[in-house]
Amino acid sequence: MQQIKAYLEKIVSISDSDWDFFMSKLQARIIPKKAIFLKLNEIENHISFIESGVVRLYIPKENPEKEITFGFSFKDQFISAYDSFLTRTPSAYQLQALTDTAILSISYDDLQLVYKTTKIGNLIGRLTAERLFLIKSKREQNLLNLSAEERYINLFKERPELLKIIPLKYISSYIGVTSQALSRIRKRV
Repeated sequence: MQQIKAYLEKIVSISDSDWDFFMSKLQARIIPKKAIFLKLNEIENHISFIESGVVRLYIPKENPEKEITFGFSFKDQFISAYDSFLTRTPSAYQLQALTDTAILSISYDDLQLVYKTTKIGNLIGRLTAERLFLIKSKREQNLLNLSAEERYINLFKERPELLKIIPLKYISSYIGVTSQALSRIRKRV
């Protein structure tokens, strides 16, 4: 729990009473490697902070080779099917732990209590939403402005450890190319 506190306190100072209330609403969970912890058409009921591990966001298909991976989240990032969380509607995608993943989760109802009860709650909510939006916006801009090779290079400049953790089929889907095209890009790079 100290990890999320250190992360948030880089951004804003939190009183002890607000912090104690917020912490009382967090639930520590361990998600086993390969486990899907939000399934298609389920309503997202949590925003989670990743203490360790990697999570994949993807659209499942009948043929697993056709799945569309559109995001990854890592240690010290928030993860949620945020559109489902906000609208209380079924998710159009799934969340899967790619490694054993430790998260701290807060439910929708508990987050509403944090907003109402603490001075800092709304700021924490806004900052979380802003971080999730920035990740999404950067991904969209990269898809529109960069070549597949540039997207691949940028991904590994930002997260060089990915090659050891994430299967290449997910990386190829994420950068928007076939596995064969990714193989050619890797040879060139």
